Amino acid sequence: MTSASIDDSSAVGDVLVIGGGPAGSTIAALLAERGKTVVLVDKDRHPRFHIGESLLPFNMPLFDQLGVREKIERIGMPKYGIEFVSPDHEKPSLLEFGQGWHKDMDYSFQVRRSAFDHVLLENAEACGAEVIQGVRVSDIEFPEKGGVVATATSEDGSQKQWRARFLVDATGRDTFLATKLKLKQRNRRHESAAIYGHFTGAERLKGRAEGNISIFWFDGGWFWFIPLSDGTTSVGAVCRPDKIKNRNGDDVTTFFSKLIASCPALAARLRDAAMTGEATATGNYSYNSNSMVGDRYIMVGDASTFIDPVFSTGVYLAMSSAIKGADAVETCLDQPAQAKEALRRFEKDVQNGLNRFSWFIYRITSPAIRSLFMGPRNLFRMQEAVLSLLAGDIAAKSPIRFRLTMFKGLYYGKTLTGNVSKLFGRTRPVTLSSRG
Repeated sequence: MTSASIDDSSAVGDVLVIGGGPAGSTIAALLAERGKTVVLVDKDRHPRFHIGESLLPFNMPLFDQLGVREKIERIGMPKYGIEFVSPDHEKPSLLEFGQGWHKDMDYSFQVRRSAFDHVLLENAEACGAEVIQGVRVSDIEFPEKGGVVATATSEDGSQKQWRARFLVDATGRDTFLATKLKLKQRNRRHESAAIYGHFTGAERLKGRAEGNISIFWFDGGWFWFIPLSDGTTSVGAVCRPDKIKNRNGDDVTTFFSKLIASCPALAARLRDAAMTGEATATGNYSYNSNSMVGDRYIMVGDASTFIDPVFSTGVYLAMSSAIKGADAVETCLDQPAQAKEALRRFEKDVQNGLNRFSWFIYRITSPAIRSLFMGPRNLFRMQEAVLSLLAGDIAAKSPIRFRLTMFKGLYYGKTLTGNVSKLFGRTRPVTLSSRG
């Protein structure tokens, strides 16, 4: 990098946001609405493909806060619950969000991420953020005198610099800052990889349940089955990385087909379906960072941490961390003396939410957790609490906290004694009624 190759007309502002996914667009919109000068730079041009199409009911209030609910409704497939399918149980179990603790948090949507992310990015621009696409940030500096300096490369090869008071890293799985600062590490408690594709002609659930996500357990992992409003269905498998790596010479698409065939229940739903393209595999699926914050910067969404997506947490965690992040950044800019405490509080809140989801994710293949979802009982309202967690209730002072703690205690006690059935009742699957 040489100064001669850089456009000297560097933009100066309050906040530079790197990344135009849900996290970046959300925090850019909120900070711009609050009167901050915001520049959002994205390496891609939208609309662009992205995996992770399933939203949670607790996303809906966030859409209201951003003023985009109606636009999301126009592109989304209504999702009222989750179907769990286990090879160890005769019938599936269908759980609806409306039977959780928060009865009003009863639905969400499945969305094409290309369209969804584009809505949020356009909203950030409408709120006053300057949005620049097709430019990749390659370097970042934190001068001793303050602020941040970012160097980026445009599609034509020209370089550009931005100077700002504060940096928001919303680069998702690129983990720009966490990688640069050597903060990123693999999640060794739950190593995973994914392989996925899209299908037309897949057999969906009927009536009201048509848009529900389905989770299929198989030997070594689980599949997602996500119906989209255009008739396409997203299907993917999450398993240990070595299962995909050691595929005996098969190309990714052939291996994916064999993996589907190993799950008869899913194979039956895809019997008359056709893939719309080649399958895609991705490794290093779960990771975290030693820290999400630092002097003059913050990481939101997947830029610092990504957990197994079995409960469709990705977009919700990204947006909710961005909303918390907007408060923290505003404090850093307007009340510098309170900056450290604001960033500490942000990191604690985000990590608490990740931990609450992760406890279940780390145990998703255990007999006890599988029995919970396949044969649920509302003992001491624990089922309501778990369903509301799956809907996105990770608030620090949520009313479900005590029930979740109670569930964990019973889980550990019954797991130690091997007496799972008394905790969850009979293993007979329970299918909740669908109104449609």
